[in-house]
Amino acid sequence: MRTRVLLLLALTWGLAQADEGNPKIDYTGFKKLVAEGESVRAKRRVTEAEFLRMAGEKGTIALDTRSKAKFDKIHVRRALHLNFSDFTDTTLAKLIPDKDTRILIYCNNNFEGERVNFESKRRPVALNIPTFLNLHAYGYTNIFELKPLLNIKTTKIPFEGSAVKVTDSQQA
Repeated sequence: MRTRVLLLLALTWGLAQADEGNPKIDYTGFKKLVAEGESVRAKRRVTEAEFLRMAGEKGTIALDTRSKAKFDKIHVRRALHLNFSDFTDTTLAKLIPDKDTRILIYCNNNFEGERVNFESKRRPVALNIPTFLNLHAYGYTNIFELKPLLNIKTTKIPFEGSAVKVTDSQQA
């Protein structure tokens, strides 16, 4: 009897994982991830001052998941790059091997005043949201997201890249 129950549970789980005939797509699991991630993300959104403080601490990385072309033009100083569409177990483990590493994330929708390289996305699909959820789903436990909308010309967050004019006071 126990074997029959376990087999039934395993089959049910397997069917629940399949999405429209593709076992590598799990919309039900995605919805569960979103529900679970919402409460975690709500506690991990940080102010500009907190982002700056954390970014200066050893063992913390800033991660930019925009396109490589946009990243090369402008990004938070010392940020690492991994295009969101390249997230896999392998690429993430290569870039961030320790899943307890503190990771700071930001996206286009955190900055205004740079329309070309930080062009805003529609609010429900701002890159912060899927980036946070995906890192969480891949087992990263120490993710923090920049919360406010900041003007790129007045923020204290330093930038670098080919489109950035750096003054002597910013080169710290």
